This record gives sequence, structure tokens and C-alpha cells, in this order.
Amino acid sequence: MTGPPGALAPRPGPADGPVYLDHNATTPVDPRAVEAMAPYLTVHFGNPASGHPYGAEPRRALARARAQVAALIGARPSEVVFTSSGSEANLLALRGTLLASGRSAPHVITQATEHPSVLETARALRRLHGARVTVLPVDGAGLVAPDALAAALTEETVLVSVMAANNETGALQPITELAALARTHGALFHCDAAQATGKIPLDVQALGVDLLTVVGHKMYAPKGVAALYVREGVRLEPVVYGGGQERGLRAGTENVALAVALGTAARVAAGELADGAPARVAALRDDLHRRLTVALPGRVRLNGPERQRLPNTLNVSVEGTLGHELLARADRIAASTGSACHSGTHSPSPVLTAMGLAADRALGALRLSLGRWTTAEDVETAATAVARAAAAP
Repeated sequence: MTGPPGALAPRPGPADGPVYLDHNATTPVDPRAVEAMAPYLTVHFGNPASGHPYGAEPRRALARARAQVAALIGARPSEVVFTSSGSEANLLALRGTLLASGRSAPHVITQATEHPSVLETARALRRLHGARVTVLPVDGAGLVAPDALAAALTEETVLVSVMAANNETGALQPITELAALARTHGALFHCDAAQATGKIPLDVQALGVDLLTVVGHKMYAPKGVAALYVREGVRLEPVVYGGGQERGLRAGTENVALAVALGTAARVAAGELADGAPARVAALRDDLHRRLTVALPGRVRLNGPERQRLPNTLNVSVEGTLGHELLARADRIAASTGSACHSGTHSPSPVLTAMGLAADRALGALRLSLGRWTTAEDVETAATAVARAAAAP
């Protein structure tokens, strides 16, 4: 099995492993990112803040990586702040905005299907800092209505945080319209773009956002590295205090190797977006959906929007099945379900529940998320495995 043009090796992972359809959980690390970062773990190990020669190349590499991430999202390099994870970037955006606002009773708005790192941070801000938090509902497709945001905005609103794409259904929120509404009320707008970055074109200027989260392990870089776009002029309270690294917003000696890997992943993603990768992946996703509906007539129901979603994401419920049992039988694929397991008890996904799906439909859901190395053969294998598992007594 071969990768896209320019790839250094076949897709990562064991050669005899199941078909990997869980790219929204994490992506394999692209061999080009591994190759780029390796020298900064060995030869170029210096602290980029050091004035002697050992710091020079790490300093240049850090600047180059910052420029590569910025180029992918249409930002200036000086507006990119490296963090250790998307959750940390989201914390910096939310907590940083609220504490820098100087408001005695700040108001934060988010929506019901956000990532837990946003929802739990909002709850902590309410508990620890007296913030007022509004959580907007979503419709049956998982989308926020701009009218709902307009009605929730007040003079005390300091921040609106709405994700670009949902991790379970791939639903793409109307970010440009939502950000424009926030701007008219003087509020900042944060967008968690962990799932969207690298899968669809993103431009922070066109979107009109003030803050945007990018996550390495969702776009073929290693885990442990992410970035926050902070529009020039936006004031944030630091999330880590200390030596002044990352514009003083996130102290600590930079992990140059991981930053280089993220920068390389951003450069590769930009090239793939320009070469039409989203259309290729969407065609495979749609073929997978078609094969399932043919093999299981009348039993496959799409969760989330049909068109306004990520090109790689297919979330479907198979009637008459429980997702976790189906996947246990379909051992030729690796994917996710629409349920969470706690002490052996499965509960419906909060995302699907917020969309109004009945518990049996949510518990029957599968999230099949394709990636860079997914092939037509993989799709055929996956469809056959799910169909056989769903037909088993």
C-alpha cells in the first residue's frame, strides 16, 4: 500500500493491522514529520534562547515552524503560540480572555457539542471566577443557529467559543457568520479548529476569528504539540508564568523537535489541500456510506449534516445493533462508537444526545473517520466487515 505523492513510506502502523478508520481520535505521524524532527532530538539539542552556537539552529527551526503553521491558517508568524495540547490552547484562549478582560461579571458563550476541554473550562471559569456561561443548543444536524447567538450576546459578553468542526459527526459550524455577530457586540471569538485544520482550507482573516486552536496529533504530527492563533492586539492572561517564552503567554523552554514536526505537518497539509485531497477523501467516505446502505438496506442512518461536514467523517447508526458490540465483531477495522463506557455500562454520546437523537440510535452509532492513507481497498474491507457484523445473530 502506498501513500500520497512525496510520502517517505507506506502508511504507519502494523502491516497486518485492521483498517484504521479513527483519524478523528488521532492520526498516525507522517514519516516526513518524523524525519524533520529527528535532528532536534540529537544534533540540534540546544535551548533556542541560548546565545551560543548550540542555540542558533533550534532558534531558526522554531521560527520556521511558526511560519509554517501560520501559513496554513493565513496568520502572521508572530500570532502563533505553541502549546503542549489542544486542551491547553483552549484553556489559554478561554481563561486568558476572561482574566484579561477586567470585567467583574464576564459572560462567556459556547455551544452544547463543544469538546470537553472547552465545556469544562467554561464551567471552571464560572466556579472559580464568577463568569456567567451560556451554552447554546444545536439543531438535529448539530449546528448552532446564528439567531441563537445573536439573542445570547450582551454587553458583558467577552468571549464566544465555537468549534469549527465536530469531532464525532464532522459538522461544520457557520464560523464566519458567528464571528461577525460576536464582533458587533465587542466580544472576542475563539474557534477550536482541532478537527478542521489540514482537512479543509482555513483562513483566520476570512473567518474573522480572534483565537484559533490547532492540534498536532489531529494532522499527522506527534501528540504533545499544538498551537493557538492569537490575533495581534488581543490581550490574554498567561496560562503558564515564567521566562517569557511564546509572547509571555506560555512560559517554559520550547520543545523544538515537536514544533518542527507540527510545522512540517502544516506544510504537508497545505500541499495536500492545494492538490485536492479533501475531494479524494470525501469520495472514499461517500463510497463507504453507499456500500453500507446497499449491504444493510433500510438500517443505516446518517448522523449529522449530509453536506456541511468534514470530508473524512461518516457517523452512522445501524438499526438493531449496539455500536460497541458491532465493532467488537468487526475486528478488521479500528473505529469509534457513539457511546461512552463507564464501569462496563454504555451511555449515549453527549454530542448525539444534544442533537436530539434517541438513546437507541446514539448507542448504535459508529464514527468512521478516514485519513491520508485510506484507500479504496480499505473502504471495501471496512464496509464488508461492518455489514457482516451487523448481520450476525
